[in-house]
Amino acid sequence: MSNNKISRKDFLSYTALLGAGTLLGGSATSLTSCSKAPAYTPLKQPGEYYIPNLPDLAADGRELKVGVIGCGGRGSGAVVDSLMAANGIRVWALGDVFAERVEELRKSLKENHGQEVPAENCFVGFDAYKQVIDSGVDYVICTTPPVFRPQHFKYATEKGVHSFLEKPIAVDPAGYRSVMATAKLAKAKGLCVVTGTQRHHERPYVEAFQKIQEGLIGEITGGYVCWNQGMLWYKERKAGWSDMEWMIRDWVNWKWLSGDHIVEQHVHNIDVFLWFSGLKPVKATACGARHRRITGDQYDQFSVDFEMENGVHFHSMCRQINGTSTLVGETIQGTKGSWNSYAQEIKDLDGNVIWKFDREAEEANFKQRNPYILEHVDLINHIRSGESHVEAEECVISCLAGVMGREAAYTGATVTWDEISQSALDYMPEKVEMGNCDMSKYTVPVPGK
Repeated sequence: MSNNKISRKDFLSYTALLGAGTLLGGSATSLTSCSKAPAYTPLKQPGEYYIPNLPDLAADGRELKVGVIGCGGRGSGAVVDSLMAANGIRVWALGDVFAERVEELRKSLKENHGQEVPAENCFVGFDAYKQVIDSGVDYVICTTPPVFRPQHFKYATEKGVHSFLEKPIAVDPAGYRSVMATAKLAKAKGLCVVTGTQRHHERPYVEAFQKIQEGLIGEITGGYVCWNQGMLWYKERKAGWSDMEWMIRDWVNWKWLSGDHIVEQHVHNIDVFLWFSGLKPVKATACGARHRRITGDQYDQFSVDFEMENGVHFHSMCRQINGTSTLVGETIQGTKGSWNSYAQEIKDLDGNVIWKFDREAEEANFKQRNPYILEHVDLINHIRSGESHVEAEECVISCLAGVMGREAAYTGATVTWDEISQSALDYMPEKVEMGNCDMSKYTVPVPGK
């Protein structure tokens, strides 16, 4: 195996470009450093948007049995996050297509966290998700390669199981429509669903969102969102690996499994603009290319112009190329000022800072500032309170926006929301099984062809 040294989660954890987001554990005191501001015209009224309660630890309550579907790096991290988020969490079942991943996670949970998963609750294979969900879990952590997310979410919801869905939760229009339908079913059943767009659970982001809804930057007129970094990890093929096994082990480099990095990673930044503006894009014109990616069939850079429902445009850019400049974050411009995530501050049109997130106050008031843990705090609090909360619709709209930008770059055509949302494009193979595949289907797209 050959690896780039920067993992996605490590990059998130140490970059200064990212924040942490909301009110002080449900109190009315905000983590804000600013002078007294004049009155503003709000974009939305309080109660018209969701502000999560983010205490250090979820409230105590009944024991919750958790299952993990996908025991690789993200699944292993997410289940530990759930243990850090609350007392009374029991890891009940594990599933993966590779037996060694199940055993590695099972061993780690026992040795490092005192959690012993019964052998009879460890499942291997493409149908392991059904066995995990059917084993008696209260909520399931879905962290396989993203193409499988709609299928796993649908089964969990039909069985009445709450879900944590790592982003992205769809990589194509077929998956988008499936998730939208399942989200409606989850609401009807009173279930709780939290997604891995963790900026929704970062205190600086949530407070900035609230300030923008209160009108501090006026009407939103545009923005720039980006995720530019070096190449992610990849895995060279080993002797004995079939085509399917290699692609799944190297999933982050194959567009059918990951959705390409504009969907798999850059969805975070696209999601911020859609979340803050409350709009969805209606049109995308884009370019992209593959220069230095070693395995797989996807691009290593994208640049997209998104046009929103009200005619506003924002620029989206992402890159995974070693030796290039790095920048991750968002800037949103309004009629009265602008916000950027790098400094987590709002400036008026004269450049005066009128709001800045108070990190010292957050450090003084909270022990837990990790958004990966706080998203599980929010999920567990909703489950234990019996209050339904479903984030899947909002997340999958952001995912489809990424898909729209991707297809615009792949084809060279301007792609509309109506076209992409109704498209028959479905990345899931007819047969998903270990063995060799027709690899001629997995080619790098060429615009204009």
